[in-house]
Amino acid sequence: QVRVVESGGGLVQAGDSLRLSCVLSGRTFSDFAMAWFRQTPGKARESVATINWSGGNTDYADSVKGRFTISRENSKSTVYLQMASMKPEDTARYYCAAKYSGGIEYDFWGQGTQVTVSS
Repeated sequence: QVRVVESGGGLVQAGDSLRLSCVLSGRTFSDFAMAWFRQTPGKARESVATINWSGGNTDYADSVKGRFTISRENSKSTVYLQMASMKPEDTARYYCAAKYSGGIEYDFWGQGTQVTVSS
């Protein structure tokens, strides 16, 4: 059974940095492409960053390009989201998701971790 668990959320000030971590268990981590999504109440969930199985291919939402970095350590079954120059509009619940490489939908989701950026 695949399990995805996020950590690292919290309260920061505008301009600060924060790193989220996500650990996948139950299957071989390198079989999965990974992604970070975020959602605020009343808004649709949006994709923040994606990374392929090897880490060699990444993609970002325009709103976070140049500020956020997604990376992974397959030896630790962990994907990270390094967030820098944070803004109040980055406030959201952040979710980690996994899909089998080549798949279309993200099949496995964590419970999310709250990130709040004060101005």
